Amino acid sequence: MEIHVEGLCKSYGGKPVLTHLTAVFQPGITCIAAPSGTGKTTLLRLLLGLEQADAGTICGADCRWAAVFQEDRLLEAFSAAANLRFALGEVPGEAGELLARLGLELSDTKPVRAWSGGMRRRLALARALLAPADALALDEPFTGLDRESRARCLELIREKGEGKPVLLATHDLTGLEDAPLLRLGKS
Repeated sequence: MEIHVEGLCKSYGGKPVLTHLTAVFQPGITCIAAPSGTGKTTLLRLLLGLEQADAGTICGADCRWAAVFQEDRLLEAFSAAANLRFALGEVPGEAGELLARLGLELSDTKPVRAWSGGMRRRLALARALLAPADALALDEPFTGLDRESRARCLELIREKGEGKPVLLATHDLTGLEDAPLLRLGKS
């Protein structure tokens, strides 16, 4: 599966953020790198159908997406298992193992508001990786993670994203040097 973007334009208040962007996203990780405010999140939101482009076309994005947003978007009063149930309908059988690989426990009954920011971020990523999806949109998925946690997360993204387009917006390309790179804006 490929996602084709042709001549994509998006402005906010008359200020262009994306101007005539053309790209093809193939299975595997594609890094989207750019300074803040130059369109990484906007591109992902357009692909997810959360916003409409001013001009241009997107083909192939009408698939099942799973996403990690810049905010964790967790139910803070709920446990990890309850968060997964809410988003996925049921907790997949592989959830315990995947969470363990991320240094989390499915059996932890504490509300996620009692967790550290890094733990919440890993749960948000786990939720996206466990969702049935044809493509992944990951907006700064490593925010707040130490080097070891980031490496474990990247390993799981590569594993669970195999055969799918994975669009990963990031400021830090550590460990992603082999991935195709789309640079937006001035850098």
